Amino acid sequence: MLMHHLLLQSAQRTPDRPAFTWVDRNITLSYAQAASGMLDMAGALSSLGVVKGDRVAVFAHNGMDYLLAMLGAWRIGAIAALVNVKFADELDYYFADNTPTVVIYTHDMGQAVRAAASAGSVRHLVCMDGPQDGALSLPELLNAGLTPGPDPEDESAIAHLSYTSGTTGKPKGACLAHEPTVRAVRCIAERLRLRPADVSFGPTALSSSYQLVGNLLPSMALGASAHVMGKWTPSAGWEALDACGATQLVGNPTLLQDVLLQSVQRGRAPKGLRLGLSGGGPVPNTLKKAWRDQLGLPLVESFGQSELGGFMALGYPELEFDDAKLGRVGPPLPDKEVWIADPQGQRLPCKQVGEIILRGGFMRGYWNKPEATAMTIGGTCGDLLQTGDLGWMDADGFITMRGRRSEIFVVSGHEWYARDVEESLCNQPGIREAAVLGIPHAALGTQPIAFVTLFDAQRATTINLQTLKQQLEEELRTDLSALRIEILQILPMTPTGKIAKVELYKMAYTRSR
Repeated sequence: MLMHHLLLQSAQRTPDRPAFTWVDRNITLSYAQAASGMLDMAGALSSLGVVKGDRVAVFAHNGMDYLLAMLGAWRIGAIAALVNVKFADELDYYFADNTPTVVIYTHDMGQAVRAAASAGSVRHLVCMDGPQDGALSLPELLNAGLTPGPDPEDESAIAHLSYTSGTTGKPKGACLAHEPTVRAVRCIAERLRLRPADVSFGPTALSSSYQLVGNLLPSMALGASAHVMGKWTPSAGWEALDACGATQLVGNPTLLQDVLLQSVQRGRAPKGLRLGLSGGGPVPNTLKKAWRDQLGLPLVESFGQSELGGFMALGYPELEFDDAKLGRVGPPLPDKEVWIADPQGQRLPCKQVGEIILRGGFMRGYWNKPEATAMTIGGTCGDLLQTGDLGWMDADGFITMRGRRSEIFVVSGHEWYARDVEESLCNQPGIREAAVLGIPHAALGTQPIAFVTLFDAQRATTINLQTLKQQLEEELRTDLSALRIEILQILPMTPTGKIAKVELYKMAYTRSR
């Protein structure tokens, strides 16, 4: 099945039910209106010469036209190549990588778009907000009522370029095909027990595949309502959740922390909310526990990658009262076979740490990067994905994450798992976020550094870092004398909500000189 067919099926069953709401502008499209808008967008793209396999780049803030641009591209067999607006300075890299024929953008991005598209494959620039110098007007194209050709209906075709977050290197475009992604999101909807009456609320960037598989496609598959938001603030976000009666919040740990704090201040959770879904980065146990104890709501953790077009593990929308089990993500989803392997590729028994390997729906490969693809996709039939993530599986089949293989480092001959120290830091009073990394050191081999932020920034001058380190040693039962702790006002983030360790590495190297 194809991604946009989910919309068409729901439009046929429940044409008047709300499909998409753009919270910032209070604009809602019914399923029938969204299906009609998709055809108008497909007709507009066809009139510009876009054909099956062409890339349509979208460089814009979250909004209704963004959603229709994705759907319109899929309808004519084109590939949606989405770039987060935070990467305006790197836009030339993305255009050189995916060579789009058409770029759809918002007016405030005009200068960056024109500069990046000046040399390359781009035939047409299309501005969402009306005509601009060198760009066509999207409203005029949509109002022309242009008709697309027949639907190619190729479920094996690449539909979506899902760029990796770039936490440790240049982003790569993971090629997601229609059918495995649709199968994955149906499994996600089942695991989360979504129903047609649900209202899913996703305020993170639409350029992230997490939005696609956590918020948009599961809702479309059921005929539920999906909300998107462009400008999140803790107060405005909480009020928007409350006003629309959102039943599911699809966010990252930072947003989920915002909703928790707002709810505590206001004395209640947003009405109607039955679960929070977290992705984009590890969820501290303290946050899961706080949602449980203070809001009475489950915080469901997902574990996925841009390479998946889905999740490899996902919790249940249930309260977990055993604190010892809060660190677990959840079991694999039924569209994928997942196991833990040693460095030689042999399957490991329960509770032994190894690399997470999976068989099942995942990317076709990285766009124009055969060497990187060969390093990630293995097996005699090219049917195994080597995730690069470490974890273990318990007797219940639940996966517990230990971090990226690349994030293990050796200090004075001993292996350190960054995630262990990060989670222990987040358990300490006053610590909001933590990121641990290592840089080369002549005597230690690796110098471990922890960057932390606080709930109350004014406490930075009163926290005793030596006492904090002693508390960590007691909890982890290991020697942390080599650890250096630094307090920051904020941690740099990728658009998907992950801590941008590349930026922290640069900071650490600079300060170590």
